[in-house]
Formats: sequence, C-alpha cells, structure tokens
Amino acid sequence: MYLVTAKQMQNIDRTTIESFGIPGQVLMENAGRGAIDIFFKIFPDLKSKRVSILAGRGNNGGDAFVMARYLMEKDISIQTFLLSTIDKVTGDAKANLNLFEKLAASNSKEGVIEIPDKNSFERLKDRIISCDIFIDGILGTGLNSDVRGLFKDVIETVNSLSKPVFSIDIASGLNSDTGQPMGVSIRAAATATFGFAKTGQILHPGKELSGKLEIIDIGIPKFIADREKPSVNLIEEKSVQAIFRLKPREANSHKGNYGHLLLVAGSTGKTGAAALAANSAMASGAGLVTLAVPESINSTMEPQVTETMTFPLPENQRGQISHTALNLIIKNLVKDKRVVAVGPGLGIDDSTIRVVHGMVEEISLPMVIDADGLNAIAVNPYILKSRKSPTILTPHPGEMARLTGKSTAQIQENRVETATIFAMEFNVIVVLKGASTIIALPNGTVHICPTGNPGMASGGMGDVLTGMIAGFVAQGFEPSEAVIAGVYTHGLCGDTLAQRRGAFGFVASDIIRIIPETIHLMLKLSASFYKKSVISDKEIAS
Repeated sequence: MYLVTAKQMQNIDRTTIESFGIPGQVLMENAGRGAIDIFFKIFPDLKSKRVSILAGRGNNGGDAFVMARYLMEKDISIQTFLLSTIDKVTGDAKANLNLFEKLAASNSKEGVIEIPDKNSFERLKDRIISCDIFIDGILGTGLNSDVRGLFKDVIETVNSLSKPVFSIDIASGLNSDTGQPMGVSIRAAATATFGFAKTGQILHPGKELSGKLEIIDIGIPKFIADREKPSVNLIEEKSVQAIFRLKPREANSHKGNYGHLLLVAGSTGKTGAAALAANSAMASGAGLVTLAVPESINSTMEPQVTETMTFPLPENQRGQISHTALNLIIKNLVKDKRVVAVGPGLGIDDSTIRVVHGMVEEISLPMVIDADGLNAIAVNPYILKSRKSPTILTPHPGEMARLTGKSTAQIQENRVETATIFAMEFNVIVVLKGASTIIALPNGTVHICPTGNPGMASGGMGDVLTGMIAGFVAQGFEPSEAVIAGVYTHGLCGDTLAQRRGAFGFVASDIIRIIPETIHLMLKLSASFYKKSVISDKEIAS
C-alpha cells in the first residue's frame, strides 16, 4: 500500500484537479463526507454530545466546514471556530465556508466564530472547551515549520483536556513525512486521512498521535498515483503471503533443497546471541545451518543448537574470533553455502574487525550483517562498496548512528530518509529496526512494517530477526523478499505473543518457538503453498 509524502500528495491532488478534471470542491466534498461517515462510526451516540470544530483557513478548514454542514443537517450540537478571519479564507475552503454559513442562516443557527488572535482565544476559551468532542481541521500536510502563536496555544489547550479529538487528514502539527511533531501536535483519538496514508502517520510517534487511522477514498484515479511513483510502501499481509507462495514446499524434497547457511557469531559471554540466530534460521525453514564460533565456546554452543552444526574457529585471548580464522572461513566454510550471516555476539576486538572486513571484501555470497558485524563495518563503511553480491544490514538506531556518524536522535528524527540515503549510496538493503521497522532498498524503494509491539523490546530479538532473514535467503528467497517476509513475520510473532500473554515479559526464544505456527496461520487460506506436499486441502482448512 502506497504511503505518500506531503509533496507527492499535493502533486496527486493537483493532477487530479487540473489534468483529470475533477474539481477541487468535489474532492473536498468527498473528503468531508467520507470523514463524517468515519466520525459517526467512532462516535455513534452524538445526539447527547456537543462538538467543537476547530478550522484553519486552508483546505483542512474547508474539509472541516463540510463536516460541520453534515453535522448541522443531522441536528448535532456543534460550534464552529475559525482560527483566522473569514476574509483570509480563499478557494475551495471559502466556497465550503459559504455553504456552511448559508445552511446555518437557513436553520437560524450560529455560523462560523472567528478567532484571529490569542486575545480572542483567551476570551472564548471556556466556550471552546465546553464540548465533549473536538474536530481538528487546523493545519494540514503542508506544514513546514514549527507550530507557534495562536495555533500552538490552541493545540496545547486541546491536548491538556481528557476529551477525544478527531483529526481531518492529519493531526495538526504532525510532520506528514517524518512522523515527528513540529514543535507541538494534536494527539488524536482518530484520523480520517484522504487518498492515501501519509508516511508520518505510520512512523512513531506519528502513529500514536494519529490514533485510529482510516483512509478515505476521495475519487483520485489510481493511475495518477501510480504516475507519481510513491517510493514508500506499507507492508501488507497479502504481500508477504505472495512471497511465501513463490516458494511452495515440494513433497519430494530434502534438506538440501532449502539451502545451507553459514553463521559466524558468538564470543565468550555472548553465546546466547549466536544460539538465537542459529535456532531462528532453522525454525524459519533453512535446510542446514553451520554455526562457526570461537573454539573455546564450541562445546558450550552444541547443547544450545541441537539441530545446527558447529565449527570451532581460532580465537584470540579475549575469547573472540582471531584474524587467523579468516582464511579458513573464506577457503573452507563458505563452500556449498547459499548465504552468510555475521555479527550476533561476535565482539569488537581489532582481530575480529579484520575478520568481518575480510569476509565483506572476499565472500561473494549474499550476506546478512548484524550487531557487532555492523560495529566492525562502522570503522570503514566504504568497504561495502566492494561488495558484488546482495548485502543486508540490520542496524538498530544506535548502530545506524555509528554507521553514518550521526547521533541516535538524528537517526530517529528522520528514519526513512536516513535509511534510504545509506542504502542507495552503499548499494545495500538497510533494515532500520525499531517501532515501524524501515526496509530501504538500493533502488530507493522503502517498505515500512506495521507488525511488532513494545513487548519485543528485549535482548536477543535482533538476533532472531537476523536468523530469520538469513534462513529465508538460504531457502532461495530473493534478498529483498527475504527481508520483507522476515521483518513482517518477526513482528507478527511478537503480536501473537502479545495477544496471548500481553505485551510484557516474553523473550526472544519465545519468538523462535512460534515461527512455524505463525507462518502456517498466515498462509492458512493459501492452499497453493502446500499444493505439492502431502498435506491435503482438507487438512489445511481444518
């Protein structure tokens, strides 16, 4: 599903109006009417409620005047405030303001109440807040500077009350591209957005500030949006199902059909990370996994990864892989492998960094790099440019900060742009982990994951994700598809656990235990996935 930026939405609107010929007032009417339908669904008992409508002088205000008109027709108690003067409202917004004023006059009811400045707001504040519900039509997606003055005072006042807010198109003050508040933002209980969801409504904290998000079809032809070529997409379950359907399991198959993964991981004190990555790769369907670890922990690892083969590597005095292991890895261990993963629990000793750099420069297989593998790359990210094969990086914000030389706060302020620029510059796939994980592809396309929850804020979750992605690549998934399927399924496992137990206290190994079940349930309605196996359609439906 497309996610659009403010500029893209403006271009789509303009093309629809000027080239295709749907008048802007028609689009505004469709928007207001669609928003009213959602408003009544969310607040079904309005006859006993009082609604305060807060309108700006732009198109969001115009949408608010459409809603006000429909509410008046339904005899709902409303009061409509314009945070400007009527003479400053123009275009389609002005046309809808006039329609509302005419309707109010014909019903002997109050029209628009002007609030042009802070003094007016202070004088009318008690009246404004004497409502049960707010409709927010103050500021739209075109906001490009911090909210100040009258708007800031109004938004802060509304947020200070324990009353639900219904936002039109976007919560006023929210940056529609980054999801960051522009100084201050309305905290909406629900938002009716028009045409397409905006990127910032899916990213955090914009997701929380938007509340329940509903997308309203206002009549924009699909080909116009396609022509704009939005580069950001929200991952949908049907897309992930389609990826799995491309790899049905044959009845007459064996472990060799599902690939052999080499995982270079672990060090003294960090055996758990290596085990989690190896076990999640197996649970994700990889045929074979070889886990290469420092020799002193090999015997410790074997009971933790009973289905995985282990290989002891030379180590240094700190219990980390020695640089002398590099030749063994490159000449022997990569033979007959389909993918290499490196990093979980690896440590960051100088000799280990040399191993990671050598693997990146010398191994021609697809590679997944995580954790300390990323910290090693951060010493010189430009070695990634020597890669000829697909490369997947899975940083959390702190690791991304080290890779880019920015602060973690800077990364979080603009996650999409940061991941996209790095992916394109270094020709890699970037999985920027966190709430609403970002997947940035080298061609500039971005996918945002809707699954996952705060219960996954626990040690080892990233190691599990690394194993899942590498496991899917081992099975023959295209790297971009393996990442999309891995990130979405990983979050879905977390959501399943949260539904069963609550989003508190489950751990990374719990995710591994339900990977097969989660994939099966996601594909339950897709008999094609099993059509060549011994499982019958009847068994799938049961």
